Amino acid sequence: MHGALEAGFWGLVGGSALLIGACIAYVADLPQRLIAAIMAIGSGVLISAVAFDLMDDAYASGGFDSTAFGFLAGAVVYTIANVAVSRAGARHRKRSGSNPHESQAPAAANSGLSIAVGALLDGIPESVVIGVSLLHGGGVSMVTVIAVFLSNVPEGLSSAAGMKKAGRGPAYIFGVWGAIALASGLAALIGYITLAGADPDLIAATTAVAAGAILAMLVDTMIPEATQEAHEFSGLIAVAGFLIAFILTKLE
Repeated sequence: MHGALEAGFWGLVGGSALLIGACIAYVADLPQRLIAAIMAIGSGVLISAVAFDLMDDAYASGGFDSTAFGFLAGAVVYTIANVAVSRAGARHRKRSGSNPHESQAPAAANSGLSIAVGALLDGIPESVVIGVSLLHGGGVSMVTVIAVFLSNVPEGLSSAAGMKKAGRGPAYIFGVWGAIALASGLAALIGYITLAGADPDLIAATTAVAAGAILAMLVDTMIPEATQEAHEFSGLIAVAGFLIAFILTKLE
């Protein structure tokens, strides 16, 4: 039970970045390039986490077959779901600047809700993998927690800005993002409980599913939006994030 509660706690920490981003967007207007820089760092950290933590762990647990199947399945499932929420108005849910759907109040309301659904779609595999990382008995993967946290801040900023333009009050905005943060913690807890004592192949496939979904999310949303605002510096910033995560992985 202690491990499950710890998994829930770290999942909540990662998800809390959405609420923090929403709070910042509600009280202040940050430079778009600063938000994009945070996104670029998060992209680099997540790429490192996928390559050196998730895929390595999956391969060590289940070998090539389970890892490859899960990796591709995660990317396919995420892509299908992402197409659905994108068409509903959440295509630019990680964008730090203005959203074309936010030009009118009703559209902004729909876009904000769609972005919230998209954030839940992005956050579930990330949170589950936080819980799974505790199954190895060596403590949570801090690289994964940091990566999830950094990737969630711009998402909270973007959606809260759209909801605010639509005239939504603070109770509504913070209620939505608080619920999603709690859902992130719950996903990590459920991932830990469900897979505790499971067959190594199943654990490997689940970890690889999360890795495939996260990598697909990076290419579909975070990297394009970071490049849109940070321009020629986004690659260098992402490399710095990757290097930091690589060092942390080796220290762990």
